[in-house]
Parts: sequence; structure tokens; C-alpha cells
Amino acid sequence: MIHREMSRREFVQGMTAAGLATVAMGEPRAHANDPVVHPKPTADTCILLWMAGGMGAPDTFDPKRYTPFEVGVPVDKILSTFPAIDTVVDNIKLTEGLENVAKVMDRGTLIRSHVVADLGNILHSRHQYHWHTGYVPPQTVACPHIGSWLARVLGPRNPAIPPFINIGQRLEGHGESEELKAFTTGGFFGTEFGPFNLPFPDDAVNSVRPPKGMTPERFASRHDKFKELLKSSPVGEMASDHHHESMLRSIENAHRLLTSKERDAFDLTKEPRASYDKYNTGRFGLGCLLARRLAESGARFIEVTTEYVPFLHWDTHENGHATYARMKKEIDRPIAQLILDLEAKGMLDRTLVVLASEFSRDMMIEGIPGSTARDQSRAKTDVLKLPIHYGLHRHFTGSGSVLMFGGGIKKGFLYGETAAERPLITTKNPVSIRDLHATIFSAMGVSPKTAFDVEKRPFYATDDGKGVPVAELFAKK
Repeated sequence: MIHREMSRREFVQGMTAAGLATVAMGEPRAHANDPVVHPKPTADTCILLWMAGGMGAPDTFDPKRYTPFEVGVPVDKILSTFPAIDTVVDNIKLTEGLENVAKVMDRGTLIRSHVVADLGNILHSRHQYHWHTGYVPPQTVACPHIGSWLARVLGPRNPAIPPFINIGQRLEGHGESEELKAFTTGGFFGTEFGPFNLPFPDDAVNSVRPPKGMTPERFASRHDKFKELLKSSPVGEMASDHHHESMLRSIENAHRLLTSKERDAFDLTKEPRASYDKYNTGRFGLGCLLARRLAESGARFIEVTTEYVPFLHWDTHENGHATYARMKKEIDRPIAQLILDLEAKGMLDRTLVVLASEFSRDMMIEGIPGSTARDQSRAKTDVLKLPIHYGLHRHFTGSGSVLMFGGGIKKGFLYGETAAERPLITTKNPVSIRDLHATIFSAMGVSPKTAFDVEKRPFYATDDGKGVPVAELFAKK
């Protein structure tokens, strides 16, 4: 389905209005008229490795015909700018630069047929909102992040550890920060089910310790005064009782963490140096290490992102090949090490690891064939002239790749297909966001039909409660 184009201004205005309306709402109640039976969980924890900015599948997990850079080559002949490499699974190939992930593919499933909606004018934050909440914005209420659903329905695994932790994304100081805030929340569930944000993993420990030099007595006194201030603040007057109480409970939860022994999990200096060095390829790599430590300590849902900043990282509008070479160095070793560590610690079977992105990329097509989406490439040319022209610079929504490990998912399994020639659309076993979410929810023991009444109307975990888990992905279910 092609939706009408929406400007960034319209998106922010719509989501701000929804957020303000949500704060004034009463407590959402479990929908009683349509009771659901939750499936038996195959995982207790979910780690989402978010490739923010649109990771191009043909240059990562779905290699096509490779064409090396050469001045004068027609750009419409280029499908992949990296050659394919073998993995430990005979029928699965990846692209050069992912050699470490290639060695652990026998522990996971690769989906090559993920499809997302074409939303007209392609805004990264709008597509990321859709992926993370399951709903196309704008909505009349603030939709909860998938991590907030798991936190609300399942609760914490360890009362001292926030059930939903977001690692690596700054929410201030760059373009589209307001849009990112729109879905990085607990939505109508309230503040206590929103994310505990840790933008810099190597500094995470400072988020869970009192200010330097503050005595325990003074810290407790400040905590009490802050609660009093919150109770009497204008925010408390504008918010419903439910959301006001949720803010207070979130403060209580934060105070519990700051005074618990579990806060050591946030301190990467306590990791053995050899292990630390294996992960240390930058913020994302250390984020994977922090995610492993937090999963060990009882976090329910952890997102680790390569971070979305416009025209940075996976958001390649020019010079794509060189950027992907750099990004692969940042993600390849930490992802593989995370899987190996979870396995060695006996945790992989009960930890679902999902790698995904908001859409893929193509050298020629913006959106899907026939889309009216505006071409946003900065490297427009008919033939290669300079290295900046070489790479996948258009947003492509016709197919994409998702990688899954652990949590009851099959091992060494390839699911779905895409066309061998452009347009590289999904040709077999399409997996929508709705059904992918249903698969994640099902693995975690939550029915995709789970609903809460919001303003006297049911709001479902998957869009209209119609998400269907992909049964073929599970080893046993």
C-alpha cells in the first residue's frame, strides 16, 4: 500500500498532539471482551540489534551480482558493491566484511523476505516509528514501543533492572531527534514502561550511581524532595492520575536501581580486558557487550543501535561503499561475539537476538517500483565517475533482511527469497512488520492479539491483532 506523502513538520505535529492527548488519558486496561491465550515462551529476553538508517541488504545479508568500482560503469548495472562470501551454512552467503557473522550462521536464521510499507515521502523516523511500534504514524494516541509492550505484559525479570533498555541512541543534538522521541517511549502505558536510555555504553555506569561525593543520606533526601516536586509540578496537574503515578513509579524504580548491587552490570570496567577488547569496535560494539551483561542481570528487552543521525552511518546518500566497509568493521565482530558469549554462558536458547533495519537500499529505485517517493540520493549520475557514486544510495522498501538467533529459532536456516535482478523485490515467503512482530511476541510468550482498552477502544500488540507468527522459523513451537 502506498500512503500519501507526509512532511517532517506534519509528522512531528501529529505525534506531539498524540503524545499530549495520551498523557491526559486514564490507565489502559486489559481488553476483557476478547480474552487471549498466550503461547508458551521460547525466550525470556529479547535483544534487538537495530541497524538505524536503512541497511542495504544487497551489500550485507543478501548478496547479488557483484560489480567492482570502475569509472564509466553504468550505475543501472550495479546490484551489489561487495562480493559474496561463504558462511558455515552451505546455502547461505553474506557479503565481504561480515566474516565473523558468517562463522555463527549455523546458530541462527536469516530472513531475506522482510517487506515494509511504502509510506510515500520516505522519512527515516516515520519508518522507524512504524517498525518499532507496528503502527503507521500519525496515530491518535502515542503507540508503545515493542519493548514497552514486553515490559508491560511480562513485567521485569529482575525488579532492580529496568525491563526495557535502549543503548546507543542520542535523543538530543541532531536532526530528527524529536521524531525519534515519538516512538522511543512507553506510549499510553506510561513512563515506567518506557526505555532506560543509555546513549554512551562506556558511560552507562554513571547513569546508575549517585553524583560523586553525595552521601547516602543526602541522596535519599534528594530523592524524596524530587518526588514532592513532581507531585506538585504542572506536569502532575496536566497528566492523568495514571500517568502521574506512572512517573512516580518510574522514579521509584530508578532509585531502587541506584541502590542495588545489580548496577555493576552497567560498569564495563568490570569486564575482563580480553573480553572488552573483542567487543570494542566503537559505541555499537560496546553496546553489544553492555547488552550481554544486562541480559545476564535480568533485563527483559534491550535495543542496541548503530544510532540514527541523518546522513550518517547506514543512512548513505553518497559514498555508500566506503561507508558500508566502515560500518561492517563496527558491527561484524561484536555481533558474532555476542552470539558466542550467550551460547557459552548457556543463555542463547532463552535469548532472542534480532537484527533489523527500517528498510533496505538500491542503486536506482526509491521506495518500490512505481513509487512516487522523492529521490534523495546525493550521488546522481548515469555512470560511475568518482568513488562517492559507488554504493546503494536510494531507500528501497520492496525487500530487506532480518537476522535472528536463539530463543527457539531454527539454526542454520534460510527463509524467503528476493529477485536475482532489479527490482530486487521479495519473491517468496514475504514477512511483514506485523508478522515479524507477531513472531517476536510469540517467542516471548505474548499473544499477538493482546489488547488494552484505550479510551474505550481496543489497541492491539500487532496492528488490529492480525499479526501471525511465522511458524516455519521456530525449531519447536
